Amino acid sequence: MAQASIAIIGGTGFYRFLEDAEDVVVDTPYGPTSAPISIATVSGRQVAFVPRHGRNHDHLPSDVPYRANLWALREIGVRQVVAFNTVGSLQRDYRKGDFVLVDQFVDRTWGRPDTFFKGSQAAHISSAHPYCGRIRDLADKALADADATVHREGTVVVIQGPRFSTAAESRWFSSQGWHLVNMTQYPEVVLARELQLCYANLSYITDYDVAAAEIVGDEHAEIVSHENVLKAFNADSGRVLDIVRRLVEALPEAFECACQTALDGART
Repeated sequence: MAQASIAIIGGTGFYRFLEDAEDVVVDTPYGPTSAPISIATVSGRQVAFVPRHGRNHDHLPSDVPYRANLWALREIGVRQVVAFNTVGSLQRDYRKGDFVLVDQFVDRTWGRPDTFFKGSQAAHISSAHPYCGRIRDLADKALADADATVHREGTVVVIQGPRFSTAAESRWFSSQGWHLVNMTQYPEVVLARELQLCYANLSYITDYDVAAAEIVGDEHAEIVSHENVLKAFNADSGRVLDIVRRLVEALPEAFECACQTALDGART
């Protein structure tokens, strides 16, 4: 079976990444992955890619096989993951078209399988700093001269979906000081930590959520819709792919990171 040490997880609109890729199907204890894993060479590195929602947006946010995806990636040798998400902005200084290296999340989902452990095999990982700080530092440097505004920090509130927020919810999220809203960053980030993978998130702002006029300060601002999210991503897909490639090139072959020992002292 083909191997890769780096993986990209694609979000809404980001269904294909690698050309001349080999598709790999990995059996997991948690069922099939969202789609076959594509493996190809990027800047001399073997890189795996899996579209979180499937190649035709087959999985709703609550139905994504998060555990299967991450388990399969680890099985083929992946140790560093860059997850991509399209997100809505909740704050005026986080603008449409900006990128964000997310560092915190607030979970508002329910009913999603969010651990690999149970019963006497339980593990209680720390999620105080859930995203890999080492990769975020590397990404910050790698994107310093990119054609993009990149925010070094951002808190995302993860909603259940598939519906978008009400205007009241959007105003509430914004008033809390949270920067972004999304439907899929949880439980992916904590499952990666349980597998002791280095996991970082790159979010791309496609909209201003539902309370757009209040958040942006423009009464004519469009509210979020799935159609508009796809339009925004597709219009900027070339720049998105350039940013992702820069991140791949910045990741080292050999590294030491606290993510690799996340289960130390966590098991019962």
